[in-house]
Amino acid sequence: MKRQIAIYVASAILCAAPVFPAAAQAQTAADSPASQMVSAQVALAQNLDAGKAKTGDQVRTTLSDKVTLRNGTVLPAGTNIVGVVSTDEMQLTGTTKLALTFEKAVLKNGTTVPIKATIVGVFQPETEDASGRPMKAGEEHTSAFSARPDAVDEIGALPGVDLHSKISSSNSGVLVATGKHDFKLKWGSDFSLAIAAGTQQHQGE
Repeated sequence: MKRQIAIYVASAILCAAPVFPAAAQAQTAADSPASQMVSAQVALAQNLDAGKAKTGDQVRTTLSDKVTLRNGTVLPAGTNIVGVVSTDEMQLTGTTKLALTFEKAVLKNGTTVPIKATIVGVFQPETEDASGRPMKAGEEHTSAFSARPDAVDEIGALPGVDLHSKISSSNSGVLVATGKHDFKLKWGSDFSLAIAAGTQQHQGE
């Protein structure tokens, strides 16, 4: 079941912003980091235990469908989107926190493409759709990224777990347990991402 993703733009920034002509506003929007992002859906290619994960641990996911970045780079379906467990720079509070940073795409030929990614949704794995059709990991949900999210705060993204992310953050997002126990992400869990290309590309690792 799809959920509504809460997308917020800081009101203080909007109130303080000067009034620009329409052309200038359009140019500013076109130059914003969010404007360079496109939708991507990935499936977790491992089990991930928030209580045991350590900073620097690698996190592997698989791209569900072909994605073309704004700079023209094509990421075919099946591309590995790789990240790491990182430090929560937003300093959120909770029983257990899991900060993730997706930082590169690895093509099947070994080419590594640096990326900037923001998590805009997270979903538990499912095995069939409403009509009973078997579903493979990663195709359960469409991406929630359809606008320009400065921040995403989804309460109850998973049972007992909230999702917080900011495009301005070096983290892709932080999952925070609101209950008394740790939480686990099972193989096949979905992430909806907004991604943009990095500045370098090279063959191999």
